[in-house]
Amino acid sequence: MTLDDTAAEAFRLYRWDELPLEKITEMVSRKIVSGTREMVAQHYLKKGALVPVHAHDSEQMTYVLQGALRAIVHGDEVVVREGEILHVPPGVPHQAEAIEDTFTLDLFCPIRQEWLDQPAPPTLATQPDEPASPPEKLTES
Repeated sequence: MTLDDTAAEAFRLYRWDELPLEKITEMVSRKIVSGTREMVAQHYLKKGALVPVHAHDSEQMTYVLQGALRAIVHGDEVVVREGEILHVPPGVPHQAEAIEDTFTLDLFCPIRQEWLDQPAPPTLATQPDEPASPPEKLTES
C-alpha cells in the first residue's frame, strides 16, 4: 500500500449540520469530530454555564465564534471574546464560565478519548435551564 492509498482510505468529509448534538448538561451541548490524533468540537454554552477546574493531556485551542467566556488558566483570569482564540497547554488547570450565550470551536491534540468513551464527562457542572443549542446563524462582525 502506498502513502496515497493510506490517505485515500482515511479521507472523510463531515458536515456540522448532519452531526448529532450531544447534550452534556442543561447549559452545555456539543458536536464532535475526531481523527486519530486531533479532535475538533463545537460547544454551545448558555450564559452562566460553568466548566469547573480541570486539566487534561491535550493541548487545547478555543476559538470563540459568538459570545464570551471568562477563563481562569493556571490561576490567571482572561475574558475571551468573539474572534479571539485561547491556547491552553497540556496539563494546565483551567476553567471557563460563559458570560454570554457562547458558541466555540475547540481543537484538541491528542484527542480527548474520554469524550468518545463517555458521552457526558463528569467535569461539567449542571444548572437547570433550557438545553443549550446551536445558534441559528452566525453573525458577521
